[in-house]
Amino acid sequence: MTMEYESNSWIWDGLYYYPHFFGGLMLTAALLGVSTSYFGGIGVFSLPHLWSDCFHKKKCGKKKRVRVYMDGCFDLMHYGHANALRQAKALGDELVVGVVSDEEIIANKGPPVLSMEERLALVSGLKWVDEVIANAPYAITEQFMNRLFNDHKIDYIIHGDDPCLLPDGTDAYTLAKKVGRYKQIKRTEGVSSTDIVGRILSSMEDTTKACEDHNNASLPRDPLRAIQSKGAHLSQFLPTSRRIVQFSNCKGPGPNARVVYIDGAFDLFHAGHVEILKKARQLGDFLLVGIYTDQIVSEHRWNYHPIMHLHERSLSVLACRYVDEVIIGAPWEVTKDMITTFNISLVVHGTVSETNTALTGQSDPYEVAKSMGIFQLLESPKSITTTSVAQRIIANHEAYMKRNAKKAVSEKKYYEQKMFVSGD
Repeated sequence: MTMEYESNSWIWDGLYYYPHFFGGLMLTAALLGVSTSYFGGIGVFSLPHLWSDCFHKKKCGKKKRVRVYMDGCFDLMHYGHANALRQAKALGDELVVGVVSDEEIIANKGPPVLSMEERLALVSGLKWVDEVIANAPYAITEQFMNRLFNDHKIDYIIHGDDPCLLPDGTDAYTLAKKVGRYKQIKRTEGVSSTDIVGRILSSMEDTTKACEDHNNASLPRDPLRAIQSKGAHLSQFLPTSRRIVQFSNCKGPGPNARVVYIDGAFDLFHAGHVEILKKARQLGDFLLVGIYTDQIVSEHRWNYHPIMHLHERSLSVLACRYVDEVIIGAPWEVTKDMITTFNISLVVHGTVSETNTALTGQSDPYEVAKSMGIFQLLESPKSITTTSVAQRIIANHEAYMKRNAKKAVSEKKYYEQKMFVSGD
């Protein structure tokens, strides 16, 4: 009985998976005067086997999903991290990201700026990340590598073309390379966590000097000059249209979509930004984010902000999984024309934001949205701000200056020996 069922099961499999093909086959058989019952017998023995082989390939021929792994400290998360993970995801189907523990960072690089919780929120918020492993080791040990291969079913371990050296000078990815399970991506030029720390420390020096100048004389306030005063710590990133396209979802809202709009500086993109964007996205079908220009940020926030320039901030926001589209260089005030142009249904703003309290007589940027009854104030899930992140570095500036000096040596060596690496 079992054999009889198995010998005819191809018929039912065929009806289920290939109804049109099987129907045509039965019709052809009927036109030729062949009994349909004959298909279950042994007279046309090749047909069941032919069908069975075809169906077997259909069921078992699914391509195995390639799982890739990339790790990092992801401290002071920036668009360079995001682009690295974007490239890693392109080498497989599923991206698993390891976030190095605080203890391992301290032992190998120095004190982290962000907590593990904050770094996990940032990595999990990226659109290319599928899974996250917390407290990953800094070096890929044999034990951890076997855990990746066996427990997490990882096929390849990914890292950038810049060397990742342990305190003893050895390559952190030696084992993965030895077993042939290592793949390399191109490092994103123009930014690093070390560079950002340098910008923050530089802005601290500029602020101190400005206070001294203010005590000596009353100088006119020039926001563009304040931005330019960062000098050597200005970003070396060269934005391209290709990079923006790579980060973009490349699709607009549907005709009946509920478009939610939120704006801000989004400087030093942090966990607070991720959480408020997530909350805003839940209120509609499409989240449009306005990114203020550098001049607007400097005028309405603090003299030596932003730390990251407009294109850097735009890429960081675009990389967030909750964001559908951004306005690069959004106006301070949300106008009626802007609401109509983008078909905005709701304008939101978080309870935690940074403004220069010294400014007086400023108009309400959300006055129009409020008059239309489409404004909503959102309770910010986290109290973290760009300034509070910067203050962590300033409060422990000696440790970070020491860390930066050490890192600067390896950075200089990397650029001196740098060769062209294909990739994007």
